Amino acid sequence: MQIHLLAVGQRMPGWVEEGFETYRKRLPKSSELILREIPQGKRTAHADLERIKNEEGHRMLDLIEPRDWVICLEVSGKALTTEGLALELEKWMRTGQRIMLLVGGPEGLSTAARARANQTLSLSTLTLPHPLVRIVVAEQIYRAHSILTHHPYHR
Repeated sequence: MQIHLLAVGQRMPGWVEEGFETYRKRLPKSSELILREIPQGKRTAHADLERIKNEEGHRMLDLIEPRDWVICLEVSGKALTTEGLALELEKWMRTGQRIMLLVGGPEGLSTAARARANQTLSLSTLTLPHPLVRIVVAEQIYRAHSILTHHPYHR
């Protein structure tokens, strides 16, 4: 199973890349986590933010195949416990589909990206900085995988 994290933004600080890689590398090849960075539109004082958000959404949608299982990560999504995420991960593994996790830019996800979603989940009711979301996603997927494989990491 492949899990793709489609995240708006490029050139993250080293600590973000290092944190993400720490957990990505711990996952077995059978549960591969792939980061796909979406170029962020240029935001200026007079930028049309809705247009930029829509362009970012179209860049995401261009990477999604019709058969993919798409999950939007948004504050308003369904909150899960780590154990609940492990159950979801188990379901995703059984489908054999590519999993696409979408993280929008500063204005969030486009309407078109949200409409394509099969699920909408929340990592937290807090607004998290977008670079930190990458690390949280990688760590929680690794933790959920640890639960499913009875690895002691989760304790």
